[in-house]
Amino acid sequence: MGRSHRSRYAGLALLALLPAALAACGSGGQDGGDTPPSGKAPAEEAAAKSRERVQAYLDALTARDAAAGRSQLCAPTHAAFDSAATGPNGDFADHFTVPEATITEVRSGPNGQEVSASITVAAGSRKAVRALQFTVTRSGADWCISGEAPGERAVEPTTDPAEPAPPAGAPSPVASQ
Repeated sequence: MGRSHRSRYAGLALLALLPAALAACGSGGQDGGDTPPSGKAPAEEAAAKSRERVQAYLDALTARDAAAGRSQLCAPTHAAFDSAATGPNGDFADHFTVPEATITEVRSGPNGQEVSASITVAAGSRKAVRALQFTVTRSGADWCISGEAPGERAVEPTTDPAEPAPPAGAPSPVASQ
């Protein structure tokens, strides 16, 4: 067999294998989806991971576990958290308790996922409901809270109007982006 016959056979073999190779490149699998290995669409995964991170932070607030709260934050915010979290107006200040905390909304925002929450803050016998908004971003393969700010809407205190006003909302130990 001459050289021209070998190159023809090689060319025909390549043409015969080309459809199989192209089929393997295109769809991303038999489910036809462009979904990540977790089986969720990217937007659904972002919302779920953001909700998980904020819920873990709220659980830490309720339990008064500053270390567990810190672990939900992005590394660049740890220093600010460490200096403010247990200070007089920090989220984990000794004179505040958080008997109730609920996530109210998760949506996509300009700096990541925005997770709104409603928390009940108690100081002694006085209670107030406050709105908070957390920004959750992806950091490598994981998700973390990169910011916390007062929520968009003011929430009225749940105390008797004849009593003195509750303390002002605690400023965030985590700077918002």
